[in-house]
Amino acid sequence: MANTLLMPKATAVWLVDNTALSFEQIAQFCGLHPLEVKAIADGESAQGIKGMDPIMTGQLTRDEIARAEKDANHRLKLSDPKVRVPESKRKGPRYTPLSKRQDRPNAILWLVRNHPELKDAQIARLVGTTKSTIDQIRDRKHWNSANLQPMDPVTLGLATQIDLDMEVNRASRGREQAQPAGDTLLPAALTERLVPAPEKPKDEDAELDASAVFAKLSALKSKDKEADDEE
Repeated sequence: MANTLLMPKATAVWLVDNTALSFEQIAQFCGLHPLEVKAIADGESAQGIKGMDPIMTGQLTRDEIARAEKDANHRLKLSDPKVRVPESKRKGPRYTPLSKRQDRPNAILWLVRNHPELKDAQIARLVGTTKSTIDQIRDRKHWNSANLQPMDPVTLGLATQIDLDMEVNRASRGREQAQPAGDTLLPAALTERLVPAPEKPKDEDAELDASAVFAKLSALKSKDKEADDEE
């Protein structure tokens, strides 16, 4: 447990307004720079911040403040608080409850089958396991391989969907997209070259030859005349 000052800047505002402590004493107690404390006193900083009384919160005593006001070399000391602020825990392997540890191999099998892009370190991070266990399950050398059933770690409560999606996206980043199997549509640029251009409408007037038409009519008339003469 760590004994730390709550809301240091708000505490500094209160000490500047309500005590005769030096800037150095307030800065040392609140973890600020003396120039920052001076800016608070001049109204150039911490505007809008309401001062917090460290006596009311039990972090300072009136006697301690009075002692520091009389001796400029005295360093303010935090009182032993009734409530301690816990230190941030060091990030380590994910803790898995004992009741869910038996489901962990099933979750590992599911991840290995459904997300082969995940690295062993990512699987270990998701379900709180070791690389050797992952290798045993992947190579079917696990002592209980015959009874393992792939199960979603999110459904089992071993990982959150957000964590799983994040690891999958991280593993997929930079990988080439798989080419679709089977028949696919050709690019538009290619199909334009393959499809023949539509025929232009013929200009009927241009195709008609007047002399040829009259020649045919003359030939028909001559045939009719010959037929009349024979009769």
